[in-house]
Amino acid sequence: MTALNDANLARIDAAVPQYDRKALTGGILHFGLGNFHRAHQAVYLDRLMNAGEGHDFAIIGAGVMPSDARMREVLLAQDCLFTVVEQTAEASEARVIGAMIDHLPAADADAIVARLTDPAIRIASLTITEGGYFIDAKTGHFDPGHPAIAHDGAHPDAPRTVFGMLVAGLAARRRDGVQPFTVMCCDNIPHNGDVTREAVVETARLSDLALAEWIAENVAFPNGMVDRITPATSDRERAMIRDEFGIDDATPVFAEDFIQWVLEDHFPAGRPALEKVGVQFVPDVTPYEMMKIRILNGGHAILAYAAGLMDIHFVHDAMQDARVAAFLQKVERTEVIPVVPPVPDTDLDAYFAKVQERCANPKIADTVRRLCLDGSNRQPKFIIPTIADRLARDLPVDGLALECALWCRYCAGTTDGGATIAPNDPSWDRLTRTAQEARHDPSRWLAMADIYGDTGTDPRLAEPFAKWLGMLWERGTAATLDAYIGG
Repeated sequence: MTALNDANLARIDAAVPQYDRKALTGGILHFGLGNFHRAHQAVYLDRLMNAGEGHDFAIIGAGVMPSDARMREVLLAQDCLFTVVEQTAEASEARVIGAMIDHLPAADADAIVARLTDPAIRIASLTITEGGYFIDAKTGHFDPGHPAIAHDGAHPDAPRTVFGMLVAGLAARRRDGVQPFTVMCCDNIPHNGDVTREAVVETARLSDLALAEWIAENVAFPNGMVDRITPATSDRERAMIRDEFGIDDATPVFAEDFIQWVLEDHFPAGRPALEKVGVQFVPDVTPYEMMKIRILNGGHAILAYAAGLMDIHFVHDAMQDARVAAFLQKVERTEVIPVVPPVPDTDLDAYFAKVQERCANPKIADTVRRLCLDGSNRQPKFIIPTIADRLARDLPVDGLALECALWCRYCAGTTDGGATIAPNDPSWDRLTRTAQEARHDPSRWLAMADIYGDTGTDPRLAEPFAKWLGMLWERGTAATLDAYIGG
């Protein structure tokens, strides 16, 4: 077993960086060094650097939470190297990623803002999860009144949030006459660049109106669509990297072999030539984004709550269950895909077939619980817009109503087998209380206006929802799926 660090790269029996890491210079400051970023953006950059380009766009890591200190400690001990293991159903391939060269002290605003001020930093990117954007559930927009944001508005020189630090860095560059960096969101959010722009501009507006207007007019926030299934790392994965590849890596990343990044080409300060390693640069990411969110992410929700209620642990096992697989097929092909707009050079049926193949990959060991996570934030993005589109066209929503009923039944807190479902949503207590009330009054669930909006009051959704929810409680998930699949 070989410890992962620069000195040992020649001894590692896996693909390793073929470039001089000592010659790299930082060009991207990235917030959030979780598994997805390290299996996605960092992999693309590593590919480009291996091709002899982009050596001035190395990643500088940053985190705003004290808990990020542990990741910094682990990565610095490994010279900021980590292993990504790409897995198909048949094989696994390990690659050591060397595109990151430093990680700033966690939650150290002075150090982070100082680095953001450096003209060499031309991109500030972030993967802080869908729930990290301070979105007001009722309005769907950024909440400047959130206590953390209010603090940064009152103390712009001592920010605590990502957005406060970005504002402080941009303010310093404006003061010094330095071209602003591009802010590149890599989170799985519709129109993620627009969402990030609103967060940064509105945070700036709390302390400096002129700065806010300058940011709105001068800073680029390209929208992007990102995709790669990347499960959490546990002792299981750390043991696998040691046993299968002989590498002692405290923070490896295991991912599927599929990877996609579609990005609007708006980088006034410059960018790495990522189109040479597979990134698609497009004028408008919207059609790609809608395809992914509705077919892939929506598909995850369709299969996950049914599988969770039937005590299925892994996603690939859910895909082996004939009922779950047939349910996913029918809802996607009859209700979801027909209202997804055309995507340039893309066959939507082929895209869905690939989604099914990815979900069935046993090597990934993705969990049903992960796909069930945070439904209160994900349903309004992944499922309810499709329902609204179908209702606007006066089309039936029978299968999507069943998906809503399955989520409601899941949030009641027990599986069909009687097992307790551990809290799996930031609003779990409220969801559980409402789901239990909905057992006797289904309208209670759809009345959550911050989630369903006006859609929940439409009888074309409410009637099939009530039918399916009653059946789930009376007959169980398996029988209910059979009833739906059989028509």
